[in-house]
Amino acid sequence: MADRHLALVLHDVAPETWPDYAEFVARVDDLARTHGPIPITWLVVPDFHHRSDCRLDEAFLDRMHGRLAAGDELALHGCYHSDDAPPPRTPRDWFMRRFYTWEGEFYALDEHQAADRLDKGIALFRSQAWPLTGFVAPAWLMSEGTRRALAKRDFVYTSDPQHLYTLPDFTPLEAPGLVWSARSAWRRGMSRLVNETQRWRTRQAPLLRLGLHPVDMRHASVREYWLTTLERLLVAGRRPITKRDWIARQHHRESQAA
Repeated sequence: MADRHLALVLHDVAPETWPDYAEFVARVDDLARTHGPIPITWLVVPDFHHRSDCRLDEAFLDRMHGRLAAGDELALHGCYHSDDAPPPRTPRDWFMRRFYTWEGEFYALDEHQAADRLDKGIALFRSQAWPLTGFVAPAWLMSEGTRRALAKRDFVYTSDPQHLYTLPDFTPLEAPGLVWSARSAWRRGMSRLVNETQRWRTRQAPLLRLGLHPVDMRHASVREYWLTTLERLLVAGRRPITKRDWIARQHHRESQAA
């Protein structure tokens, strides 16, 4: 069997959203007692929606330090996770920033604006001595200015829904993902169908990412889907890994082959 991994990725992690995740994470830790360690990649938002500043919540910071010490990964996920740019002017921008998402924070930023927000996030990580590994833009949306700013900083990777990209050159690595849109009943119904199809199509992919959001945790059926899918993938032989460690494995293989 090919060497296949899975990455469990929690998006929008902040003091405000921790209560959504608490029960789910406890159940994942329970699964780990049966299946072995299940490291998690936590996508941390420094100040979620301008109202959940990580630096002001000691309990949250302690929790993140504990998860990091246990083998999890912390990655930077925007700065505010809210789209504060001027209103969209074109039909395409309106679709991306108002229909697809209202939280594409880095979609419309120029390089200077993106650099400022990246540096604020970097400052949080450095103040806590957290390793600086990945940056994931909210909704995976990045302007060209963001890409230029990102390439000048010390991150190891970024991502979109189907790939990881090593930095600074944005080299793509296949890494398909499963993700739900849980905002309405019809979206949840479609998400189940889409994810089951995607799971079958990507069964031989070297890395499969499970991308969870706080809103998923507010619907019992979605929460149970993720737990059931995680266990099925473990039983099928996929090995849990953080995105940071999977990237490191690829670099090691490349160096061995050189």
